[in-house]
This record gives sequence, C-alpha cells and structure tokens, in this order.
Amino acid sequence: MGALMRAKDWAATPLGPPEHWPQSLKTAVHILLTSRYAMWLGWGEDLTFFYNDAYRPTLGIKHPWALGSSTRVVWAEIWRDIGPRIETVLQTGEATYDEALLLLLERSGFAEETYHTFSYSPLADDTGKVAGMLCVVTEETKRTIGERRMALLRELASNLASANTQPEVFAAIERQVSGYRKDLPFTLLYLFDHDGSGRARLMSATGVRASHPSAPTVIEPETAAAPWPAHELWTDAAPTLVGDLTRWFATEPPTGEWDRPPAQVAVIPIKSQGQERPAGFLVAALNPYCRYGADYAGFIDLLAGQIAAGLANARAYEEERRRAEALTELDRAKTAFFSNISHEFRTPLTLMLGPLEETLAGPDGSISDLAREQLQMVHRNSLRLLKLVNDLLDFSRIEAGRVEAHYQPIDLAAYTAELTSVFRTAVERAGLQLVVDCAPLCEPVYVDCDMWEKIVLNLLSNALKYTFAGKISVSLIAGAKTVQLAVSDTGTGIPEHELPHLFERFHRVEGARGRTHEGSGIGLSLVAELVKLHGGTVEATSVLSQGSTFTVTVPTGTAHLPRERLGTPSAPVSPMPIAAPYIEDALHWLPPAVNAALPVLGPDHFFVVGTADRPQKARIVLADDNADIRDYVRRLLDTHYTVEAVADGVEALAAIDRALPDLVLTDVMMPRLDGFGLLAALRARPGGSDVPIILLSARAGESSRIEGLRSGADDYLVKPFAAQELLARVDANLALSRLRRHSAQVEREARAQAEQAQQQAEAANRTKDEFLAILGHELRTPLNPIIGWTQMLRRGKVPPDKLDKALEVIERNARLQTQLIDDLLDVSRIMRGSLTIHPRPITLSSVVGAATEAVRSLAEEKQLELVELLEAEVPLNADSTRMQQVVWNLLINAIKFTPSGGRIQIQLEHQDDRARLTVSDSGAGISPAFLPHMFERFRQADTRSTREQTGLGLGLYIVRSVVEAHGGQVWAESEGEGKGATFTVLLPVLTSAG
Repeated sequence: MGALMRAKDWAATPLGPPEHWPQSLKTAVHILLTSRYAMWLGWGEDLTFFYNDAYRPTLGIKHPWALGSSTRVVWAEIWRDIGPRIETVLQTGEATYDEALLLLLERSGFAEETYHTFSYSPLADDTGKVAGMLCVVTEETKRTIGERRMALLRELASNLASANTQPEVFAAIERQVSGYRKDLPFTLLYLFDHDGSGRARLMSATGVRASHPSAPTVIEPETAAAPWPAHELWTDAAPTLVGDLTRWFATEPPTGEWDRPPAQVAVIPIKSQGQERPAGFLVAALNPYCRYGADYAGFIDLLAGQIAAGLANARAYEEERRRAEALTELDRAKTAFFSNISHEFRTPLTLMLGPLEETLAGPDGSISDLAREQLQMVHRNSLRLLKLVNDLLDFSRIEAGRVEAHYQPIDLAAYTAELTSVFRTAVERAGLQLVVDCAPLCEPVYVDCDMWEKIVLNLLSNALKYTFAGKISVSLIAGAKTVQLAVSDTGTGIPEHELPHLFERFHRVEGARGRTHEGSGIGLSLVAELVKLHGGTVEATSVLSQGSTFTVTVPTGTAHLPRERLGTPSAPVSPMPIAAPYIEDALHWLPPAVNAALPVLGPDHFFVVGTADRPQKARIVLADDNADIRDYVRRLLDTHYTVEAVADGVEALAAIDRALPDLVLTDVMMPRLDGFGLLAALRARPGGSDVPIILLSARAGESSRIEGLRSGADDYLVKPFAAQELLARVDANLALSRLRRHSAQVEREARAQAEQAQQQAEAANRTKDEFLAILGHELRTPLNPIIGWTQMLRRGKVPPDKLDKALEVIERNARLQTQLIDDLLDVSRIMRGSLTIHPRPITLSSVVGAATEAVRSLAEEKQLELVELLEAEVPLNADSTRMQQVVWNLLINAIKFTPSGGRIQIQLEHQDDRARLTVSDSGAGISPAFLPHMFERFRQADTRSTREQTGLGLGLYIVRSVVEAHGGQVWAESEGEGKGATFTVLLPVLTSAG
C-alpha cells in the first residue's frame, strides 16, 4: 500500500500533492501503513479514503480504486449504517465503538453478509481541529456465522436426543430450525415411502406453509412438474442446487430474516450409514447474502446428518416399542398357556395319586416291599409335580386377574403356629432348632387361609433348604395397624446384589449352597404376589454366611380388602393337605442316615470288595443330590456293577480318593460341588484323565450337550432317560476306557490339544469380559453427570448462574456417549468390511475448523491452549463427516492425555500433492515399546497418565481405517514418556485432473 500511495497522482484529489499535506495527516498515514492491524481513515471534507494492507481483504474487488476516493463512494452500500457514526465523530470529536455489527458489503460482486467489530476515532489537523477520522476494525464474519450455525446444530441435537418418535423428531426440527431464518429462510423435509416406490411425502416445513405450491404434500415418482428432484435423489442420492425459484412462487419466495428472497435452494438427501437409498431429502433455502461454499455446504450436511440420526433413533425406538408390545402379548399368551396346561396336568395327576394312595394304604403283604418302595417314590414325586402345577396355576390366575381370594377373620397367631409345627419333624431331623414365637393377637386378622398357608410354608421350606446348622425362628408381632410375620434362619445367607431380585419369577441365586439345586424359582415370587393380594409387603435382609430374615407385613382391618371378598369367621381346615408336598420335599433333602422315615439304603450302598462268592465287578461312583434318582440309578446298575452312591461332588471326590473308580456318573447341578467342578477335580488327580465320566442333567438341547462334552466329559445324558439307554452308555464308556488304556500316549496328546483349545477359549472369554467391563464403565461414566444435573434441574436446585453450565455438561456427556456408540458401530463395520465412504469435493480446513470447535469447550474446561495453524484452501475428494471424525478423535486423544495448562496444536499444510495434518500435544507422551501398537483395536497405553486411562481403545483404530480408506497414511511420533506426542495424517489433495 505504501508503493501504491507513492505512485498515486494525489494532485487529482481534493488533498493535493503530499508535500502540501499537514503534518498531522502524514503522521496518521504513517501509523496506518506501519500497522499490521486492519485500518482505514478518511480526511477532509470529502473524507478521502486511505487504508493499509491488512484492510485489503475487507475491500475485496474495490481495491485499489478505493485509494484516494471519497469514503461516501467507497462504502455507498452501507453509508446509511456508518454515515451517522462518522458524522458524530467529526462533529463531537468523540469516538464510537460497535461489536459484531452486521454490514452488507458489496466486495465480491454481490451484497454479502459480514460482521465487524470497529471503532471510529477523531483525527485532528495541525491546528487541533477535527479534520478526519480513523477506523480500527476486526472482521468477525466467520466467527459470528459459525457460532450461529453451531448453536442451531447444538440445540437441534439436544432436542432430538429426547425425541422418541418420528412426529417428535419433526416437531423438534420445526421448533429449532424456524429460529434460524438467516441461514435457512425456509426448509422442507420429505421422506420416501417404505414400499420402494420412490414416492416422497412432506413431513416438516419451516418458513413456508404446507399448502404452498413449492411444498406439495406428496411427490409422485418421476413427476415432471414436481418442484424438487425427488426421483433423482431416490436413484442416486446426489446433493443438488436448484435456482429460478420464481417458477414455484407466484410472488417472492419467503425471505426469512432478510429483505430479499433466496436465489438458490440446496436439496440434500437424508441417508443413514449402511442404507443403499436415502430415507428422504431436505430442501434448504440458502441465505441470499452468503456464497454457497464449503463452509455453508458442510453446515447443511451436518444438519442433514443430525436429522438422519434423529430419524434413525426414532425408528429404533419404535421398533423397540413394537418388540416390547410383542413381548407383552407373548407374556399374556404364556400366562394363558400356563393356566390351560396347569388345568390339563391336574386331571392325570389326580388319576395317578388316587390309585397310588389306595394301593399304598392296602394291608401288609398286599404288595412286595420292593414294589411299595417304588410306588412310594412315584407318590412323592407326583405330589411334587402337583405342587408345581398348583404354583403355576396360582400365577396364571394372579396375572390374569382371576384370583378368587376369600378373606375371613381368624386367630392368625394360632394358625401360624400350627402351620409351623408341621415342619418341626423335618427341621429337627436336619439337626436344627425350630423356635416359634406367635403370641396371641388382640383381634382376628382377615386373610385367605390357603394363601397364608402357602406364604408360611414357602418361607419355611426356603429356610430349611439353605440352613445347615443353628436354628429357624418364626415370629408374629402385632403393630399399630399391621401384623408382621418374620421367618429367620442361621443359614448360608444371600449376596447383597441378589437381594433386589429375590422375589422375581424364576430367579435363582447363582452358586448358592443349598441342600439341593432342585427348584423352579417360583416359591418366593409366589409369596410376593400372595402378600400383595393381602395389601401387604415382603422384604428380605441377609448377611452372607450368617443367615437371612424374610418379613411379611399385612394390614389389619378390612379397609384395604375388596368388600365382596370378605367372609364370616370359620375354623380353618387342617393345613396337612397343602403342607404334605412341602414336607415330602424337605425330608428328601436330608441324608438317608438321619431320616428314618425314608427307605434306608442297603449295605451295597457302600463299596464292596469282590469275594469268592461274588467276583470283582467294575466300580462306579454315582453322585446325585436327588435321593430318588440316586436310588433308582443305583438299583439299575447294581446287577452288573459295584456302585457307590453319594449325594454331591464333595462326597464323590472322597470316594474317588479312597480308590480310583472305573467310571463316574454324576449329576450336573449339586450342592457344594457341582458336576463340572467334580469333572475338573477328577481330571486333575493322578490317573483321573483315564476315568470316563458321564454327566446327567435336566438341561436338554444341543448347546447344553456340547457344553458338557467340551468341558471334558465322555458322555452326556439328558433326564429323563430310559434304563436301557443308561446301561448301554455305561457299558460303552467302560469298553472305550479299556481301549483307551492301550493307547494312552495317543490319548494324552489328543487331550493336551483339547486342553490348549480350552485355554484359548477361556483366554478369549477373559478378554471379552474385560472389554465388556470397560464398555460398561464407559457407557455409565457420561450418564452419571447427565442424571445428576437432570435431577438437580428437576428439583430446582441449580442456581440461575449455573444453568448454562448444567446444560453444557448434559449436552457434552450425551455427545460423548453418542460418539462411543458410533465408534462401536464403526468398528463392527470395519471388521465386516462394510465401512461406507461418500467422497465429494471438500475444503479440509473447514472440516478441521468444525471439529476443533466441537472440542473447544472440553479443552477450555481442562485449561488447555488450543492453537490452530490452518492453510485457507486444501481441497480434497473425501467424506466430510468421516474426515471430521478423524480430526475429532485425534483432538480428543490429545486432550485426554495432556495435563491441565498444556498446549495442543493442530496444523494443516498443503505439500505438493498431499495435505499434511498434524496434531501435537505437550502431554504424557508414548513409550517406544507401545508406538507400533497405537492404532490397533482395543489397545491402550499403560504408560500414559494413569488418571486418564479410560476408553475402549477404538478411536485411533477408526482413525487409521478411515484415513486408509481415503488413500492416506497416519502415524504417531513421540520422544518418550512425558515429552508429548505428534500424530500426522497425509491425504491426497484434489487436483485439477480430478
């Protein structure tokens, strides 16, 4: 500009030759030219225009003719805005100041939306009179427009996050987009029909009424008169610019917040990743005062992407809702099925139990002792089956709302004591003490007697099942308006994390030590339902290894009960008919040696050495906690083999240690040590690898069989089984065992290979478990601040000055969780080779800038200096969304491992035919040993800041995959731990040849 001023013929201007200028003007011009800040000044009555090099971009095509011209001519298009300010300075000698003032400059051949922060200051001549003015200016156009667009995207994302249905998505779009009419004077959102016809339907409109000719409700496929290219978008999904809008608007198109209509409309497909065809398209009218460049296109693309994500989430939510409705319907059908099948079971069970009881009640000698023993076993198990059927029937009635309770006033203390007494024999035979404390109550209590019996008996049965020493206590205490039943034991206790699930249907505590593993998981859940029908509650408290207490609280009086269900006082019937199945079950949990009421096993129950009268036979160890199954199988095998029958895996190991058997036959589910534990212990003993083992289990299905065989068992037999099948399999496995001993070396090698495969599978499972643990942590971490701030907002505990911070924290953590889910989906696509890239001409600097703005708040929160060194134009043929993902991941990685007060620099350079992007930090650095593994899936450095060691190790893996998919390279460098790190990305630029 100094050279231009020297070459200027100033004699032709009102100021005349420079040698005649006042010294004050020369000084002002000197200050102007030597400043690197954008400045211009006007001097004299004509306000002759001077400016420096830093101001040239603001003038645009007006350079250089503006030099020496009148300021009124130079800025004629904005004189109505700046003229009054200049006149104020000249007349009063007082400076003005404006921040981010909108000025429509014609510096590029058209009126352009620009924003400037500037001050007008007076300039005095040599006499001290105001003779001109000086402008010091900063252009804020990119920042102002960028913040405005980011605000829309941020607010829309926040609203879409809570939109669960498509109508809610459309409402959120209209609500947010309608508030940003400068960038989007009007918008239309169309979705294609799901039938594949290509028919598009209008779903949302802002700035234009839905009945307008430009916004048809339906656009049929290949309609020539349609205003928007719906068919072209349906077939190739390419973004389109549409001009000549007067064709569809009888008057001017909607102007939004401007004084002139838009000249162009961008039509952008709405397409989620993985879809071949777009779900619809967005019609976005463009700002008439802004050129449609890379930044504008990127903003529209991000808007379309958010809409696509919102629609995808809504579709997923609606699918989930439909699945939930289907599951509810399935549950109703299941309840009806249980009700019907329970009724059907009761008929044959009645026909079974009746003749059995008549036969067993016959005179001595009417049937043989062996037949009586077998019929007693059938009778006991028929009672068990009837109890289970009754429980299922009770559940079906409760769920269907068809329960027929009859509440009558009874002496609840006496009745509860009587119910408890029927369990005394079983409790005392188990070596336990039964303590009953049911003091008389001052008034009768209304209960359904049958239901109360099931409540008490289930709780007593549960206590006996899990108590091996000590006592079981039953107490009934009157409260102010309630009666409280407590059943306590000194048993094995319940883990704390299991307590909330105790009363769920079919729930069983995994790994609990009990007298048997049999059970359906119905008892406690039935108790909860029956107590609820009495208007009461049930809860459990427990200390592991010390015992548990179940407390039932029911109201007294009748106000809580249906009046039509109330009955008159009557004597309760004997509890024995209902109690019998519970007692039979409990007695058969006990060892035969302490249960005189049960058939005592003969002397052949123990191991018998062969004698001269009885030759040595193959020895089998049989382990099953069900006494009937144990006796039945022992009798089947006794004719051919020597059988030692035991109740669980611990006793089986003791028998094995006494003498190695020829075969082990074991149930899978047993107390203390189950079948898999017994299998592992047997294989670990000397010679145990040569002993065949057959697993017995009630778990049917191919997967259960495979699980058993893979665990090292020789065979797997599903209950119920045929006697001949059991004998055949035992005989076959014994024969194979003899063959195996002749080929021991081959067997050992094969087993070694199997063990190696098992170890690899276990290692893979451990890796998976670790990954799932980390994933759970990462998914929960953003939820904690979201839930915390949300609860505080709901309770009104957030002060007004903290409201913005609360919303910012909620939004940021929601974005973090969305990014984590997107990363997991991307990794899945990468592993399947289905990662989609949609390249198009873009400017990398705009992508980098958008990603940097997205993480700036995180950097500021950590007090990090974020430095951008970006070249203005680096053209690429790339997927803008994917490239922003690359930059975002690199910046997040740098922020994560840079301590507070550190520095992060992102630099973009154009080097020959390559774009070079580097992200450098002053953080923890990378050890040389870990550098080669930086971009591997699920890998995390252990040597970096331990406080920041979170994440799934996916970000850099995705970065490498996306960069390589664009034909680029990425690598990391570091001088060592504590010396920072630099990540470099090289990408091919877009040349003129394409």
